[in-house]
Amino acid sequence: MIGIDLQNRKPIYEQIVERFQTLIVNGVLEPDSQMPSVRSLAMELSINPNTIQKAYSVLEQEGYIYPVKGRGNFVSGNAGLKLQKQEGVYRELRELVERGRELGIGCEEFTARTERYYKEGGANA
Repeated sequence: MIGIDLQNRKPIYEQIVERFQTLIVNGVLEPDSQMPSVRSLAMELSINPNTIQKAYSVLEQEGYIYPVKGRGNFVSGNAGLKLQKQEGVYRELRELVERGRELGIGCEEFTARTERYYKEGGANA
């Protein structure tokens, strides 16, 4: 369910946050379903429980999960999370277009590459 890339420069807790966000937004983890316990997930991934706790804190602050005292963490039923994530992608896209424009990449080339990458499923060319 959750994989960690130790070669990735991104901190482990951020990788965990992003993976759970994707699972929640795509409905793989259903609203009100219980999240893995901090201890069990730490053992499964062979990482420090504090790292999992930090990731869960971020997920809670962003509205993806909620805690139930004595029972653990559960997936939020907030339907606006997917829209919020999509808006973040569109902001990033706008920034990429601006960077491309500054580097002299034309609209047609940018659009053609975007379409190709989308069809490839995100694979690098």
